[in-house]
Parts: sequence; structure tokens; C-alpha cells
Amino acid sequence: MSHILVNVAWPYANGPRHIGHVAGFGVPSDVYARYERMKGNDVLMVSGTDEHGTPILVEAEKEGVTAQELANRYNRVIAKDLCDLGLSYDLFTRTTTGNHEHVVQELFKQCLKNGYIYKGTQKVAISPSTGRTLPDRYIEGECPICHTEGARGDQCDACGNELDPDELINPVSKINGETPRFEETEHYFLDLPALAEANLAWLNTREGWRTNVINFSKGLFKEVKPRAITRDIDWGIPVPVAGWIDNPNKKLYVWFDAVIGYLSASIEWARRKGEPDAWRAWWNDPTTPGYYFMGKDNITFHSQIWPSEMLAYNGQGSKGGETGKLGPLNLPEQVVASEFMTMEGKKFSSSRGIVIYVKDILARYPVDAVRYYISVAGPESSDSDFTWAEFVRHNNEELASSWGNLVNRVANLINKNFGEIPALDEDSMTDEDRALLQQTADAFDLVGGLIERHHQKNALAEAMRIVGDINKYISAVEPWKIKDDPVRLGTVLHVAAQAVSDANHLLAPFLPHSAQKVWEALGGTGTFSPLPRIEEVEDLDKPGFHYPIITGDYKLGETVHPWRSEAIVTGAAVAKPEPIFAKIPKEAVDEELARFDAELAARREAEAKRLAAAKAELAAEAGN
Repeated sequence: MSHILVNVAWPYANGPRHIGHVAGFGVPSDVYARYERMKGNDVLMVSGTDEHGTPILVEAEKEGVTAQELANRYNRVIAKDLCDLGLSYDLFTRTTTGNHEHVVQELFKQCLKNGYIYKGTQKVAISPSTGRTLPDRYIEGECPICHTEGARGDQCDACGNELDPDELINPVSKINGETPRFEETEHYFLDLPALAEANLAWLNTREGWRTNVINFSKGLFKEVKPRAITRDIDWGIPVPVAGWIDNPNKKLYVWFDAVIGYLSASIEWARRKGEPDAWRAWWNDPTTPGYYFMGKDNITFHSQIWPSEMLAYNGQGSKGGETGKLGPLNLPEQVVASEFMTMEGKKFSSSRGIVIYVKDILARYPVDAVRYYISVAGPESSDSDFTWAEFVRHNNEELASSWGNLVNRVANLINKNFGEIPALDEDSMTDEDRALLQQTADAFDLVGGLIERHHQKNALAEAMRIVGDINKYISAVEPWKIKDDPVRLGTVLHVAAQAVSDANHLLAPFLPHSAQKVWEALGGTGTFSPLPRIEEVEDLDKPGFHYPIITGDYKLGETVHPWRSEAIVTGAAVAKPEPIFAKIPKEAVDEELARFDAELAARREAEAKRLAAAKAELAAEAGN
């Protein structure tokens, strides 16, 4: 058994998450974690809500609440959505815990001691109307490199270059349209140039990465500049330096602290288990691989920033240094970044109203129908487009007609003819029977190998090809016509049930909810495919601070079944089956498109009114 670390991108707690988000970080990470558990590996899967930074303050001000109140609300919304989606976290927590603050400050202090953090000055964008620092990504303008409009103050999506907001041509605030002013203020910087050689050397040892990810990652080192890791802001983690620790207007910035959440969540998980050093098996053992799942807009933070922070903490940059008390920390084995998913040809954007929220789609459609579509049509290695027509087609033709109908047909034939799993008579087996069972047994290596290499779309296609071949077998042997030979009929239905069981194992990482139903339809008892749960907990270091976590019980041989063909139990009772999947009416496509158009129009009207009011207020203040 090996230890496997699955680190999942931290959703930002300024609003509910949409399908584009979970297509990038959510379902792919869960498929991989579930597969590795079925293989018998000891998986630790962690994440949480990312709750610091100016965007939280901006949204809180818009809604008339405090930043902590806003984070509390969306932490609960997001945790419920991800739990409902079946994402099997060992711990899903948050960045406003006392534990996270302590871990972040520990990394800062050791990086500072090793010389990889230093004090300097930087121009920062200030809102003239509020006097508050504007977040880099809330400033837009013309890219100074490729001259594309709409470049953000931290990066141009068109050319991929990192930017500083004062470099933009004609910069404006996305919040209210005003032109920011830039002021020189004192900050702490992460010395990325001093870590670049070690970071790039590590990248050059990586194998099996998606081509777009490794090429983009190496491209980040063509020109490396130090990055400020503090901001003039009153919401965030205090800077653990004399003269700064008590300053209410200087905080560590969100991108520095959020990536440390993978480590702090692992430590919190261990503390909650009552085994405070258990996390070290995943972080200090160099043989333990760590896999990071995210959308491609987060590659920079996981192949440059976070590795640089760990190298700095370990004392492995050009300045040397000592490893802190938490280290040495393992660098990522692989950054598994997905491309973008659009919606009906338009880029997902909560602010622009182009969105399908997780909670909304799960309220109207089965969760595994959503997971299946994300898996089969998601943005694994190229951008993909969510369309309602394709969502309905994949559900109806593949889940309902092919897989669901196969399970129903086999279970119904067994129930009608035997009422239990019939015996397998070796003497009545044909070459066709043996070939099918050999094929389904061999599929575990093929499908598993594809999942291991993060080719999940191909893995699912292979699993569904097995489903198609089982359907062909049923059609060829026509068990409903075998009326006068109960021994042969029993053998055929036993073979069919075994093949369906094997297919169910292959599909379980993708379809955990329906996998349990298929298991039970064939007479299985107990938990086949464990689901996560939400627990209300108290902060380990801040008494009285309560929040929900996602956790679960994932134990091979108890709640997790193995990644191999398991012999079905002869004599297990098989009841008359209920449909596993239902077809979605084709009319749902037009209904969803109409709903989207109405909601989009309403959101855009509300946003236009808000922005007009903000500009009017600015004009009135200027007139006074």
C-alpha cells in the first residue's frame, strides 16, 4: 500500500460555485481519489474554501455584511454543493481557521529566516473613492505586451503573461469603473528569482504531465520577478514580524496563504484524528506522490509559487538555508490542470451572469448524470463546451439506454427466472461466455492505467465500451429464449451478472451514487461506494468558532471495494429492479435555455443598475 496525496484547488468563498469550476477541479480529483482507494492505496484528499483577499471585502460591502459573515455563508453553500456532488474529501475545511493561520505564519517565518522573503516597496492600486487597495484581478485594461483589451492586473489571458496592474494601459476598476491611483507602499516579497533555478530543475524532472501544463509551467521562468506577498488590507492573516503583526492594515495576501492550505488542511485532518503527526506520511516521505487538481488559470500558483514557497521553506534555493520544523516538504508529483469549460459557446462568468450553479443543476437532475457529463465531455486537455442538448443526449443514450437498461434487463431476468443469483455451471459455459468474463476482468488494467495517467475521458470511454460489449452478449445469447434448459439459462445470467458487476466496479469512480444502486440491484449488501458527509465542528484553536467540514469513511474491504473483478455471490437475493437512470425529456433543453436567457437578462439589468449607481455616487462626490 502506498500513500497518495490528492490536493484539490480551493474554491473562492465569494459566491456559489458553478459547473465550470467543478469540471476543472472537482470531479476529476474525486475520480482519481476513488480509483486509488479501490487500488488499496492510502489516499489523503484535502481542500477547503479560500476566504481571504480583497474580493471578499468587495462582495461583503456590496451585500452589507462583514467579510467573515460572507465567508461563513459561502463556506456552507460550497461545502454542501461539493458534498452533494459526492466529492470524497478526507477533509474539506477553510482558510479562516486558527490552524491555517499558524501554519501560514510558520512558513513565512522560515522563508524569511532563510532569506527568501525580503522587505521592499511596490506600487499598489488604490480606489480613489474608498481609499482601499484594489485587487490586481479587479483592474482591467489593455495588455502592454499583446495589446488585448480586458487584460487583468495580474495576468493577460490572451498571451498568458504575468502583469502588475500599473503596467496596464488605461486601467480601470471593475468594481465601479473609476481609474485607480497608484501609490508606493512597503511590502514583503517572495524572492522568486533566488528560487527559479531549483524550481525549474524540479520541473525538468517531471514526467507524464499534460503537454500544455508542463510547457506553460516552464515558460513561467523565461522572466522571473519577485512578487509581493503582503497587501494594504485589513482582511487576511497577520504578518508575523515585529511592527507588522499588530498592524490592522497590513496582511499576508491571499495567493500566498491559500496554497499553503493543502498543508494546513492535512495538519488539521491529523489533529482531528487525534494523531497530530499523521500528516507527515504524505508530506515528508519523498516516496509519497502529491497530485494537484485545478483549472488552467491556477497553474502558475501550483507549478511556480507553491513549489517556490516549499523550496524556500526547505532551504533549497540559491541562498541555501535550513528546513523548518514542518519539513522537508514534498514538491508536487504532478499538476493536473484542466482547460476551460464554456457554456453554450460563452465563457462561464458569475459576474456576467453566464453560469450554471452546482446547486441549481443538482436540484433538477441526478448527480451522476452531472458527473458523467463532466467526465465524458469535460475540459480535460482542451477547452470544451457545456450544452444542454449534449447533456440530455449523453444521459439518455449512454446512461439510461445503454448502462441503466443493461442493469435493469439483467436484474429483471434473474428476478423473474430465479429470484437470486443463479449458479455457474462450468460444463455449460461456452467460449463466448469465457471471452466476455476475460474481457471484463482485463479491463481493470486498461481503464485503471488511463486513470493513473489522468486520461479520464478515455478511461470512461473504455468502461462504456465494456458496457456496449455486455449488451451485445445479451442480444446474441438471447437468454429470454432459453426456456427449456435452466442450467444453461442460469449460467448465462450468472455470466451476465458478473460482467455487469465488473463494469460497475470500472464505473464506480465516475458514478459513485448509481454504483451503490447497481451493487444492490445484483444482490449486494453493505456499502459499495462510500459517499462523503458534512460534520459541524469547532475550530481547534479558536473556541466558539464553528464551521462545517466534508469528511467520510473510505476503507478498503469495509466501505471501499477493490479495483478488480469480485466474484458475485451465488444465491444472493435479487429483487425486481427499479430503474437506475431515467431519461430526461427533450423539452428540458428548451426549458433550460429559456431559463438561462431570463436569468441572464435579470442579472445584467441588476449589475447595470449597480454600476450606474456607483458612477453616479462618484460623480456626486466629485461635484462636491
